[in-house]
Amino acid sequence: MAAATAGTASYRIAVIPGDGIGVEVTAAARQVLDAVAARHRISLSYEEFDWSCQRYLAEGTMMPADGLERLRPADAILLGAVGWPGVPDHVSLWGLLIPIRRTFRQYVNLRPIRVFEGVVSPVRGARPGEVDLVVVRENVEGEYSEIGGRLGRGTPEELAMQEAVFTRAGVTRIVDYAFSLARTRRSYVTSATKSNGIVHTMPFWDEVVAERAAGYADVRWDAEHIDALAAKLVLQPERFDVIVGSNLFGDILSDLAAAVAGSIGIAPSANLDPTRTFPSMFEPVHGSAPDIAGQGVANPLGAVWSAAMMLDHLGHPGAAADIVAAIEACLLDPATRTRDLGGTASTEEVTHALLAQV
Repeated sequence: MAAATAGTASYRIAVIPGDGIGVEVTAAARQVLDAVAARHRISLSYEEFDWSCQRYLAEGTMMPADGLERLRPADAILLGAVGWPGVPDHVSLWGLLIPIRRTFRQYVNLRPIRVFEGVVSPVRGARPGEVDLVVVRENVEGEYSEIGGRLGRGTPEELAMQEAVFTRAGVTRIVDYAFSLARTRRSYVTSATKSNGIVHTMPFWDEVVAERAAGYADVRWDAEHIDALAAKLVLQPERFDVIVGSNLFGDILSDLAAAVAGSIGIAPSANLDPTRTFPSMFEPVHGSAPDIAGQGVANPLGAVWSAAMMLDHLGHPGAAADIVAAIEACLLDPATRTRDLGGTASTEEVTHALLAQV
């Protein structure tokens, strides 16, 4: 990052719209970004990459061989969504998203969850102002390892094996991040585990969590088995502040929590390298939604909120707060809610409303 002119911060943003509604919501996020950036004297230059399932179908790869090197100079990466019928999910994810996360050591997947005023949660008792939590997901190891394989394909004796990988360094850094984050919030951490059924990795996770928690005497914490935690997240969502979990557990819990908040279309996420050695990546939680792609009805708020998280990561919390305030205003007005929230507003109408706010 370099100053373009006196008092103006300049950033290079790599943009990967991806597939389906990813293209639509990324365009909306860029419009909002440009508006708030102009107001806060931030200069954003974009380089767009057409890496997607459409590229895979045409060329046989999700991104070119030098794709990661082309992303490396960016200050941040803005991703829309990946996935399309005809391309298996493991091909699209392992061909693009996961290599970016792992090569750039984006070991924190951060997913804030709120029930906003004007949004009716499907969970009775999940009220605005009370449900406000963050899921901190370990993002580069755990259950999503590459270790394993299949033998005897197509035979009655076929075998598939997948190994989970938990390292002391990996668990330590994600737990430290969660406890440090809790200090800036309500000072409460819940650790997701399953040590009563998974005999090696989860007891190890629990031990490291307890060791690290000892250094955060000001932060209250507890551990919950993942099955009970999923139930309590629905029954008592207001109870939670920061939830930390492994790659698999964090993935599942964050989608569940987004549903509790009213719509996965609102939910943002950040894939962070807290050391800032590499660019971090920001993306909405929702997928490419082929069933509504091209209809102009996609909810852009998850992508826009992800863009706000990007600005906050780049050191502009005021600009990020302006975007979140615009999101709050749009959700409060029934006329600017998309159909996933019970409204009729189009992607374009919501985008225009956000622009009017910022």
